[in-house]
Amino acid sequence: MSDSVSLDTLMLADSPRLDGEDPKHVELLAVAGAPLPPVLVHRSTMRVIDGIHRILAARLRGDSEIAVTYFEGTDFEAFVRSVQSNVQHGLPLTRADREAAVLRILESQAAWSDRAIAEVTGLSAPTVGAIRSRATDNSSQSQARIGKDGRIRPLTTAEGRRAAAKIIAERPDAPLREIASTAGISMGTARDVRDRLQRGDDPVPIKYSKDKVPPEPPRQDSAAGPDLQGLRKDPSLRFNAVARTLLQWLSICDINDDQRNNLIQSVPEYRRDNFAELALVCAERWRNLAKELRQPNRDTG
Repeated sequence: MSDSVSLDTLMLADSPRLDGEDPKHVELLAVAGAPLPPVLVHRSTMRVIDGIHRILAARLRGDSEIAVTYFEGTDFEAFVRSVQSNVQHGLPLTRADREAAVLRILESQAAWSDRAIAEVTGLSAPTVGAIRSRATDNSSQSQARIGKDGRIRPLTTAEGRRAAAKIIAERPDAPLREIASTAGISMGTARDVRDRLQRGDDPVPIKYSKDKVPPEPPRQDSAAGPDLQGLRKDPSLRFNAVARTLLQWLSICDINDDQRNNLIQSVPEYRRDNFAELALVCAERWRNLAKELRQPNRDTG
């Protein structure tokens, strides 16, 4: 249900648009002639959450009232809803608008996961992660993230296990469900932590420890295997049409830092997320191909 209210009672503030509203879009709405859809208003403040262009269009054509629907929630929740609404329909937010929205969300809710913020702002999770890294240093970042489903998850299993161990030490009789919920881990992990403490073991297995030295990645040189030039010289590949095609594809990937930077700079800013997602899909397909190629005596039919 929507109500009609006076335009004078509505407050136009706190828009996620950095450059304000688009006059041309306002004019298009004003001359359309059709009834304007209800605008979304924060009931406690009468601030317009979604529909400022419609408000301006209504004023331009001389209307005194407009239909509204109300939103109940905090100021932060109202801002999040405003960003979501402007991402999903109407005149889309610019990339700069969405990145600014990410920063504002991080200021209020740093514990939100990258995926949860990406869902709100219409950016990719890796982009949100990059913005988070630029905006905060490691010492100030929260040790947990709140996902889209509302569940709290630690940044690392080690942190969650240590938090659970602290809870168990302070309250040995605490229920597993409470321990898991407070520490942001599963009940199975909470049970394992309790069992390890009872045995006198470290609550964090070595495989989850930050202190464990990661294995050194294999060297990417001629000692690790044949390079691309060596593959091109192999007669069994040169005279195989399918193998030659594969070598051509690999040649495209064989670029240096300068070439990669030139590629990145040539992509318009508003399309970089699209290319990033496609690159990740291609990378996953190459990884699957590599796995299949390493299978011994694989019958390809």
